Amino acid sequence: MIEIINLHKSFGSKQVLHGVNLKVDKGESMVVIGGSGSGKSVLLKHIIGILKPDEGQVLIDGTDIASLPENQLNELRRKFGMLFQMAALFDSMSVWENVGFALTRHTDIPKKDIKSVAIEKLRLVGLVGAEDLMPSELSGGMKKRVGLARAIAYEPEILLYDEPTTGLDPILADAINDLLVEMKQKMSITSVAITHDMNSAYKIADKIAMLYQGEIIDTGTPEEIKNTQNPIVKQFITGSSVGPIKIEGVQYERNIDRT
Repeated sequence: MIEIINLHKSFGSKQVLHGVNLKVDKGESMVVIGGSGSGKSVLLKHIIGILKPDEGQVLIDGTDIASLPENQLNELRRKFGMLFQMAALFDSMSVWENVGFALTRHTDIPKKDIKSVAIEKLRLVGLVGAEDLMPSELSGGMKKRVGLARAIAYEPEILLYDEPTTGLDPILADAINDLLVEMKQKMSITSVAITHDMNSAYKIADKIAMLYQGEIIDTGTPEEIKNTQNPIVKQFITGSSVGPIKIEGVQYERNIDRT
């Protein structure tokens, strides 16, 4: 469904992606982990065609999207739904208008029918009776659910998740993870999520890939990643400050005798 081949991307003198290779099979849930600034969001933007690679290919169903003209790329993007990191709802629109935004913009479906679709998608994410609320009336967890309802409104083949549990307390985060698993089971969607939340990664992933210094350094099932012998991956998944990954801009000493 998705194949990334030798993907390179630089911004000025800073090289962010350095030969990324990744394959996501149809119906598979792939989670890409990595530290802040590791290039996870840049990778996601290449998958949906917002960014074009300096070198390499991004294939969606065998089509190299970097070579497509804008009109064909826009058509291909209809295969995608995306849950943004902070939900990215339009403050001036009601919940149902947010959910039905893409349908309003890209189809000729009557407004009353779009509202019916939006209400059905809201029901799928556990928000019954919330369609006429405004985003300012929603909690963080509710906003995430509305964002997910919007992502699936167009019935996409591929879902992209940008840090789906950011900003949520552990219980709400776990509820969102359960919802993502449920959506996958109900809709058989291919998905790619980026996160540094290992609880989320273990729960929603069929496979996990670690992005480090612009490359995928390890890929495996959640169980394989938990038992990895790669010292970089092991340090990241355990959240240890000691190991080959250095904390940028932080210097400290241990066992200092202050007597």
